[in-house]
Amino acid sequence: MTEEESGMATGRSTPIGVLIADDQDLVRLGLRALVESEADLRVVGEAADGLGALAVARRERPDVVLMDVRMPGIDGIEATRRIVADPELAGTRVVVLTTFELDSYVFEALRHGASGFLTKDTKPVELLRAIRLVASGEALLSPSVTRRVVREFATRPSRVLRPHPRLDTLTERERQVLGLVGEGLSNDEIGSRLLVSPATARTHVSRAMVKLGARDRAQLVVYAYQSGLVEP
Repeated sequence: MTEEESGMATGRSTPIGVLIADDQDLVRLGLRALVESEADLRVVGEAADGLGALAVARRERPDVVLMDVRMPGIDGIEATRRIVADPELAGTRVVVLTTFELDSYVFEALRHGASGFLTKDTKPVELLRAIRLVASGEALLSPSVTRRVVREFATRPSRVLRPHPRLDTLTERERQVLGLVGEGLSNDEIGSRLLVSPATARTHVSRAMVKLGARDRAQLVVYAYQSGLVEP
């Protein structure tokens, strides 16, 4: 991909800044080499632990953080929580890197504001696509993966419902759509289920995001789960 083609693909005039946080030197080296092989991406920093990731994020203001979970000091989940909670990092999106697709930490990462997750055996081309997708404001959760994550965590005996405080601001149709997002349905699937167009489904999803203050679709999944709109 040429530099001009990259810019057109992402709709940006400047490269996407990426922060790599992983406690393994070899992993960071490999990710850096991959990211820097693309004209529209650049590595703005690295960190070997959660506190380091937080410090570099505050200094460099990356567009995307590739965040390992198990790191010394504070782990990737806590680092994610602190990054998402920092108003000066409102433009930063976090993608959690896990060893297993249903790592027990995945839902906690999403609950604390991660925009999605990748397994460490993700193909290079898919990782690069994921960085661009998240940088554009999308959530990195395919419908099939969402269904598996929700099924895994919705069946836990320790599940505690915490309805979103602004859930009552949603219309009945928006609540219905929120539940379907939580089930992992795409806009096309939601449209088919409700007998409306995908564009109408997308509008309902967008309105629910605004009313609930969700950063992206990943957080809508969490809100649907916590509000009891997704049945195990």
